[in-house]
Amino acid sequence: MRVLFVSYPAIGHVFPTVPLAWALRSAGHEVLVASAGDALEAANAGLHVSDVCPGFELEGFLQSTAGELMARLRGPGGVDPMDGLRLFTHLNNHLADGIVRTADAFRPDLIVFEQIFVSGLIAAARLGVPAVQHNFGFARGTQLRELTVSMLGETMARHGVTGVPADVPVIDIAPPSMAEAERDGWSMRPVPYNSGAVLPDWLLDEPGRRRIGVTLGTASVHVNGLGPVQRLVAAASAVDAEFVLALGGVDTAALGELPDNVRVVGWVPLTALLQTCDAAVHHGGAGTTLAALNAGVPQLVLPDGADRQINAEAVRDRGAGLLGTADDLDAAVLGRLLSDEKMSAVAREVREEIGTMPSPASLVPRLEELAG
Repeated sequence: MRVLFVSYPAIGHVFPTVPLAWALRSAGHEVLVASAGDALEAANAGLHVSDVCPGFELEGFLQSTAGELMARLRGPGGVDPMDGLRLFTHLNNHLADGIVRTADAFRPDLIVFEQIFVSGLIAAARLGVPAVQHNFGFARGTQLRELTVSMLGETMARHGVTGVPADVPVIDIAPPSMAEAERDGWSMRPVPYNSGAVLPDWLLDEPGRRRIGVTLGTASVHVNGLGPVQRLVAAASAVDAEFVLALGGVDTAALGELPDNVRVVGWVPLTALLQTCDAAVHHGGAGTTLAALNAGVPQLVLPDGADRQINAEAVRDRGAGLLGTADDLDAAVLGRLLSDEKMSAVAREVREEIGTMPSPASLVPRLEELAG
């Protein structure tokens, strides 16, 4: 069986699909990932990748072609959901030609498309092959898919597609106790993938004190800056814990001289870091939120746009962590992350729930049957 994965051009969207792609590869099937920009990082997972738009850079493209829309989405106050749909439509339309071209050449038996990138569904309709939607977090994807498709009429016409199926299986990696079930949803365990690395010795050693992992993901820190981390650093010396700042390739000079209990590590695999932690502080990205739940640690979520508010509310409502803003970062709230036994117990409960969800490998027979 030949399976084409289609993803939004960003790491946070393609990484959640890697475990299923490898489950299919391990079962002997041929897999190709079609995307662009940072999502090409999937090649470092040992997967074959097709660059559907060489030279594409997401932030530059959005600023040059949809600057006014981006300003509204990142401005103060509430976000108009229709602006988000316009953005998804704009991106799908721009990359659809490359995705369809790749699909035509690869001739897949099945297409798995990440929930925002419905151009994969259009390619499947063009080829007459089944498609499966792959969700990446707590945002529900069925209505989002339907609304985005409704705005892509010209794109479909350009590729000879008159319509797409109304009912599409949805692979849902959200723990069932934390999100409403998707229509025609297939529950699947969220297996965190953060790319490979040679782990430093300090990450393999037993921590000498309690530890809090801190990250702002792969995109937020470049857009919104280090404000939350600066507040955390200011409070850190009053908390009896080690803080590990995993901020990627970001210039941290603005943080100034750091307290003795703050360690800046650049990039390390988040899964490996969180397994050594007692709590996490982060921006609310779906992958980061699920990685903290997999580790069974309480989390303080500081959502800053996109689906992050949804993820943060899911954590808060389940009792597995706190929802806050950068202004809330002080010694008291950080201390609560470490001392609230009820919150820690719920976080462990969700970790156990995740362990009972069907593995990616267990879904392979269903996909084989769907592809016929």
